[in-house]
Amino acid sequence: MTLTSTHWGVYRTRTGADGVPVLTPFERDRRPSPIGLGMVEAAIGPARVRRPAIRKGWLKRGPASREGRGAEPFVELPWDEALDIVANILRETISKHGNSAIYGGSYGWSSAGRFHHAQGQIHRFLNTLGGYVAHRGSYSFGAGRVILSRVLGIEEGVFRDVSGWEGLDGTCRLFVAFGGLPAKNAQVNSGGVGDHDAADWIERLARNGTKFVNMSPLRGDLSAANVEWLPLRPGSDAAIMLALAYEIVAVGKHDRDFLARYCEGADRYLAYVTGQSDGVPKTTEWASTLSGLPATRIRALAAEMVSTRTMVTLSWSLQRAHHGEQPYWAAVGLASVLGQIGLPGGGIGFGYAAINGIGHRLTGFKGPTLPQGKNAVADFIPVARIADMLLKPGGAYDYNGEHRRYPDIKLVYWAGGNAFHHHQDINRLIDAWRRPETTIVHEQFWTAHARHCDIVLPATVPLERDDIGGASDDSYLIAMKRAMRPVGEARDDYAIFADLAARLGVADAYTEGRDAAQWLRHLYDQARSANPELPGFDQFWAQDFVELPAPKSKRVFLGEFRADPVAAKLGTPSGKIELFSETVASFGYDDCPGHPVWREPDEWLGNATRFPLHLISNQPVTRLHSQYDPGGVSRASKIAGREPIAISPKDAAARGLANGDVVRVHNLRGAFLAGVRIDDGVRDGVVVVATGAWFDPVERGRIGSLDAHGNPNMVTADRPTSKLGQGCAAQTALVEVEKYEGALPEVRAFDPPEFTARD
Repeated sequence: MTLTSTHWGVYRTRTGADGVPVLTPFERDRRPSPIGLGMVEAAIGPARVRRPAIRKGWLKRGPASREGRGAEPFVELPWDEALDIVANILRETISKHGNSAIYGGSYGWSSAGRFHHAQGQIHRFLNTLGGYVAHRGSYSFGAGRVILSRVLGIEEGVFRDVSGWEGLDGTCRLFVAFGGLPAKNAQVNSGGVGDHDAADWIERLARNGTKFVNMSPLRGDLSAANVEWLPLRPGSDAAIMLALAYEIVAVGKHDRDFLARYCEGADRYLAYVTGQSDGVPKTTEWASTLSGLPATRIRALAAEMVSTRTMVTLSWSLQRAHHGEQPYWAAVGLASVLGQIGLPGGGIGFGYAAINGIGHRLTGFKGPTLPQGKNAVADFIPVARIADMLLKPGGAYDYNGEHRRYPDIKLVYWAGGNAFHHHQDINRLIDAWRRPETTIVHEQFWTAHARHCDIVLPATVPLERDDIGGASDDSYLIAMKRAMRPVGEARDDYAIFADLAARLGVADAYTEGRDAAQWLRHLYDQARSANPELPGFDQFWAQDFVELPAPKSKRVFLGEFRADPVAAKLGTPSGKIELFSETVASFGYDDCPGHPVWREPDEWLGNATRFPLHLISNQPVTRLHSQYDPGGVSRASKIAGREPIAISPKDAAARGLANGDVVRVHNLRGAFLAGVRIDDGVRDGVVVVATGAWFDPVERGRIGSLDAHGNPNMVTADRPTSKLGQGCAAQTALVEVEKYEGALPEVRAFDPPEFTARD
């Protein structure tokens, strides 16, 4: 038996009687995720891309046929011919338009393996050709990363370096979780997870006396023995935080010394909180009107928070909303008023349970990383602005203090990721996707993304290749050994790019003379030079995994800053926590001024009329995003073959709905079908549809078609969080739900496209 690592867990693999691998959970994983049990079924199923394929219209007429994307049949070609075509497209695009006409699309969840990681492979390849237009940030926490870099002077580390669970146990007495601590999200971890421990830590804290407050429209966002559920109105989190700060200041319990010594601009922040600057005191009554929570409960919570060691935490989902920067900034303000930042068990944290690794012990391990080279193209876009880029070439936009213009993209080359899953307003995306001259993708499955591309090259799945799995916030380094032969003619991304590099005269720069096996050994040896406690490569490969040493000290977020704010100053202009930022204020953004504020979202229950329900599109239980939706674990969760929609008993009764009904979920942006699941843990006025159901239009290729399968991005808005962060705002969407009375359309999401012979 050997091991394979995925973003949702490590599994033992053995070859079954029919030659198909059988997976069992890693023996050291205390809470194995079931997601992996659907991998093999999907990998050998009909949705798999088996041979290189080119859309028939493009093969015949080239870019003039782009309106046919998503509807036309494909022609399967031999690898050599397909690679010759792709090499010629790259050569001609660069010759005619330059490298700034290429968008190198990818996303970070393609593989837990550190070498066969599509994002690293495509970026390395395109850099050897002279570069490409890149993206910045992520759909997961794009707005949060930008605002916290301004307020705390920390970007990526603001999530990785939060106080560890082991330090919270026995010290944190009150855990106020805005957005909850959803255990289903903690199934996954970028780079792999050998032991799912987040849920155990939450239960342990509850047993040892920590009280949890679940500030979420969903009761299931925090499950433990000692939880109070406060079902606030979606979009009102910042208002509640401001009111909590107001109440603490009003009774004179705020930490004046902390605000003076560790914070910049506290006076201007407090002037807004108290209403001195705008005439609107942020009282508990004010927040009650906005949030739907009783003013007395908000007031009592403020008293609890100031009287004990309190951790204020925020889920990633809060900043995936219109004005998503504001709750993150407002939470920093609230924690500063409490004055517990940098103390064991108190302060602030971001993303606990968003992935398993947040709060996990940090080993300090510097894992194997494929060097990507230097990108000679300066153009980039915030990742969630891809449709804007394609629809508005040359158009102006603001981002984090910069005035920029969108590049004119002629070629989209994608490997890893599925834009037709993670991007909002799919009808708008379809229109945008028709603008480039050519779209190419490496893909394992016939997703909607693949169907809307011109050229589809079949890629292997992790079970079909050797690799090394590991993450700095996990305890294990995994020797991932191939468990099955590639399906059809699938090839590793590395092999595909190496063949293209040879055709384009850059083979030496891309491969450095190494095959995949030699790269694994080389990257491991580099990691070992930085981590001398690791065994040699041959021993590592023979023993399947290495357990990394645990850190010796308990981690407290901003503890060093608390101890000495001069020697350990932050990366902000003042070196302090910036409750007012002169830098942000200087940008002049009407949607993100110089201190935290509450701004009414474009869509929310406070202004709902025609569409009276707030849609939450969260992480599913049975898959990671859209990965392995064709597998049995994900498909078993469907209702009438469609993604479930959770709705409160009151809202279901008002619409005459029963469990198992199929409904049409719609607004002016689009519509999709879903199966009803009545849930008394959902706040009235809110419905929930997990992301990741493969887009399945009833009329393929037509903008505005009904989606038969339950993709919530049919109705989410493609709006930025603000000019500052330009993050995605998927959680700001109003809809209506009605029972579907017509004949149910067939779900064809997992069927391969039509294939035809070339003319």
